[in-house]
Amino acid sequence: MNTDLAQKKNITQALVNEHRLILRMITLLEHNAPLTAAGTYSNWQFYLDGVDFIRNFADRFHHAKEEDVLFEALVKNGMPRENSPVAAMMMEHDQGRAFVKAMETAAREALDNQTGKEHIIADNALAYAELLRGHIEKEDEILYPLAERLMPESMREDIIAGYDAAEARTANGFADHYETVVAGYEQE
Repeated sequence: MNTDLAQKKNITQALVNEHRLILRMITLLEHNAPLTAAGTYSNWQFYLDGVDFIRNFADRFHHAKEEDVLFEALVKNGMPRENSPVAAMMMEHDQGRAFVKAMETAAREALDNQTGKEHIIADNALAYAELLRGHIEKEDEILYPLAERLMPESMREDIIAGYDAAEARTANGFADHYETVVAGYEQE
């Protein structure tokens, strides 16, 4: 039984580990956004680097594994695509993308010396952070354990191979680069 539990963790543990780095970026957004709204933090590059992190690490790297591999496997295994936990998670991914786009637009405008962008940046950063913090909690505490219980052993190797294929599409040192970006801002 212990061997089964160890094997079952393999299809979601990599995603849980990636959530830890995403949560570190969220913590930075939660720290800096109120300062930006108050007019005491104006490092617009931080927000652009945050957008880069979110788009490349969280969305293209992490969400691609979830959406293209795990969620597809859950649907293939019988979970409905619509009106299901998968549909709810996909909707939240899309909501997050909208907050990121608005944050990016305002940060670029602020970088171009347009004034009055602080609250737009801060509001969207905090809305994204709140959405993703709850989203990650639902995945880690509900959806991933559900996947571990439901996913038959016969599908697990394909899921892991799908993760490996997704990672192979990134450059060497990709995850390390984003770890360094986050760590650098944590030292600010």
